[in-house]
Amino acid sequence: MATASACHILVKTKSEAQKLKQELDKGADFHQLAKKHSICPSSKKGGDLGEFRKGEMVAPFDKAVFKGPLLAIQGPVKTQFGFHLIKVLYRN
Repeated sequence: MATASACHILVKTKSEAQKLKQELDKGADFHQLAKKHSICPSSKKGGDLGEFRKGEMVAPFDKAVFKGPLLAIQGPVKTQFGFHLIKVLYRN
């Protein structure tokens, strides 16, 4: 089964996600922004979710991780939890 590793920043609003994405596009550090802004418990680890299998995450998140580009910031991706900015570190 396919696996991947990703980091994410989870926020409540699309506008907040878009603002953070603009900061990332200007060179802001993903892990620092995750620690400061993400509402996910993974924020303590800079948004690092570790390795997980295809199908373990909610569908929109899963699709972004397993179909989107590697090492590029994707999002905002909407799920029932809020809006995610996702950085896929690797997949196999």
